[in-house]
Amino acid sequence: MIFIKAFIVGGIICAIGQLILDYFKLTPAHITCGFVVVGAALDVFGLYDKLIEFAGAGAQLPIMSFGHSVIHGAMEKSEQLGFIGIGMGMFDLTAAGITAAILFAFIIALIFKPKG
Repeated sequence: MIFIKAFIVGGIICAIGQLILDYFKLTPAHITCGFVVVGAALDVFGLYDKLIEFAGAGAQLPIMSFGHSVIHGAMEKSEQLGFIGIGMGMFDLTAAGITAAILFAFIIALIFKPKG
């Protein structure tokens, strides 16, 4: 039964991404960033952990799980070390290169208009 739940939840996440790609004029980069933000927001409200408990790998493999990991680590370390723990926590649960790439891509996306 866990495989069916994982398949359905992962499929729904991917289908939502495909529908957004088909019906709105957004690039795949916009959708990827959006899913990272949604995963982070769900973790802030404590909902992403419940989704992982329900769907297992169906919720852990999509890009939303990366946003969850970044925020989850930042919140844990900030409770221990205060403000400086936010940055440290982001690098604990995720690779430093991936986190830096997401942060730099977000800043560049705010500054420049994408082509396409």
